[in-house]
Amino acid sequence: MAAPGKDGTARLEARIPVPIYETLLRAAQLRGMTLTGYLIAAAGEDARRVVEEAEILRLARSDQIRFAEALIEPPKPTDHLRRAAERHADLIQPR
Repeated sequence: MAAPGKDGTARLEARIPVPIYETLLRAAQLRGMTLTGYLIAAAGEDARRVVEEAEILRLARSDQIRFAEALIEPPKPTDHLRRAAERHADLIQPR
């Protein structure tokens, strides 16, 4: 990854097939944008969406309600969970 320049930008170079380049250039023209501006807008939006999909958990309304209720009034731990917590405490020593 290139180091950012003094103006807060970084350089990106890519070799792409001519038909794709021509399509990108035409799309930029149709939007009234430079090719650089179009690529920044298109790639930036896609990158934002990919990161959001990876980092944000979306729940159906019914699941949101069940999650909130479990936080407000957590269920009592089962014997299995209690044993697992004890084994974990035995294995993991605080630093």
